Amino acid sequence: MNALLLFALISLSFADDFEQAYSDLGHDRTIYISENGPKLAVVTDQAKVISQRGANATLPCKFHRDPTLAPNPKLRIKWTKLTYDYLKEIDVFVAMGFHKKSYGRFHGRVHLQDAGENDASLVINELTLEDYGKYKCEVIDGLEDDTVVVSLDLQGIVFPYFPRLGRYNLNFHDAEKACQEQDAIVASFDQLYEAWRGGLDWCNAGWLSDGSAQYPITKPREPCGGKGTVPGVRNYGLRDKEKNRYDVFCFTSNYKGRFYYLIHPSKLTYDEAVQACQKDGAQIAKVGQMYAAWKLLGYDRCDAGWLADGSVRYPISRPRRRCSPTEAAVRFSGFPDKKHKLYGVYCFKGNN
Repeated sequence: MNALLLFALISLSFADDFEQAYSDLGHDRTIYISENGPKLAVVTDQAKVISQRGANATLPCKFHRDPTLAPNPKLRIKWTKLTYDYLKEIDVFVAMGFHKKSYGRFHGRVHLQDAGENDASLVINELTLEDYGKYKCEVIDGLEDDTVVVSLDLQGIVFPYFPRLGRYNLNFHDAEKACQEQDAIVASFDQLYEAWRGGLDWCNAGWLSDGSAQYPITKPREPCGGKGTVPGVRNYGLRDKEKNRYDVFCFTSNYKGRFYYLIHPSKLTYDEAVQACQKDGAQIAKVGQMYAAWKLLGYDRCDAGWLADGSVRYPISRPRRRCSPTEAAVRFSGFPDKKHKLYGVYCFKGNN
């Protein structure tokens, strides 16, 4: 009992001495003690890079090592592309010393910028539509490891699409094919959201790249979410990619070539239109090429013409009487009878 009492008195005395020694510290102050701070840090000075199809882009990434560390010839730099849900990573490029390797569709198109000793920035040449997305820069230095994510955005346009079969006829895989056939890819939610902010209003649900079906509404009305609702992107959620059928929202960007309306002495059937473009050293244009010419180049033509999918459309960037008087738009005239209906034709001549 005496020993226990003596221990309590000593503890109390020690507590008093601690309070006197640190009486200037507030009671709400937290003290952090760290023996070893991080010896490696990976950073970027630009979280988003904006470019366009066919151009080059540099994704900035730098790393800082503790100066007390010895040089590490096995330091590894790894770039991967993230999927929309972050559950999978696609290998892009790996470098360790003199050993460098690029993967898949990035092979031969990527390399490190090497602007300095600690520069891990990635250069991507001849950007494709599929290059859009988020990339992870990872530096591995022995037991130290750090990462940073950089987004690559492309200038372009989102457009709604459905085939000759009519609306709500595409499962997800059909939607992917439909966009590819029109020189485009299935749009992401971020791309659709930006298009909605830019004024896109479409009352039919379409597939997005994450497997969801959504549609953008800027002017709420009874058949499109109801009059009493607010503008926004309506979301049906993730859908069955095999069973569910919708339209699709496609995304396209700049192209290398010339889009034009073919001056011809007479109107043409669809087959005649295809042949007329070929005779001019070109191909009949695709829907995505018309949208890109209209949105990115301001192409304006009040003549309805055949496109590759059998639809008839015309692009108006300067609204006027008899030519989309109320808005700038790509006007859609449907899918006419290919054998009997006569129209002009839009051609595309790619750069070799």
